[in-house]
Amino acid sequence: MPETVPAGLIAILRGVRPDEVLDIAEGIVAAGFSAIEVPLNSPDPLDSIAALVERFGNDLEIGAGTVLTADQVRDCKRAGARIIVAPDTDAEVIRTALGMGLTPYPGAATPTEAFAAIKAGATKVKLFPSSAVGISGMRAWSEVLPTGTELFPVGGVGVDNAAEWRGAGAAGLGLGSSLYRRGDRPDDVRVRAEAIASAWVHTN
Repeated sequence: MPETVPAGLIAILRGVRPDEVLDIAEGIVAAGFSAIEVPLNSPDPLDSIAALVERFGNDLEIGAGTVLTADQVRDCKRAGARIIVAPDTDAEVIRTALGMGLTPYPGAATPTEAFAAIKAGATKVKLFPSSAVGISGMRAWSEVLPTGTELFPVGGVGVDNAAEWRGAGAAGLGLGSSLYRRGDRPDDVRVRAEAIASAWVHTN
């Protein structure tokens, strides 16, 4: 990972296929992202995760998204996943991930949900959808959440506001459609990844 890119950028490859995932990931890894997440509602997601782990597992964290059950956490672990990203705050998913040595990123849309995630053991919280919470909302959350809680805005983040989110205290960003959409060419994803990484570096 380039030393000039701070940690925290997570690529969300929703809809990616196993036969294309490595080519798509090349530019993301080169741009300095910290992690790649394959949502479980993608085609054969565990195959994509396993392929990414084999190729890039030493370079960045590979994991699964849209994880809704403890059984899915176990399946992801067997595929080599290291991070477990969820759209909701499910204590069983969080505790199962932690018990298996994985890092959970539960999704929270309110401070109440964020506190529930923290009570279950999470230290990293996916702020989702961040477009609804807003940057001012995230600042307000940060005032009351326990010290050390890391917030990762997802949904409505991209090259235009990456620096603003980081300047407001976001620990990282989850980049979905602003980085990759089903059917995108690897070169297009690489260009977007580089632009987002550059914006993340150049915080106002």
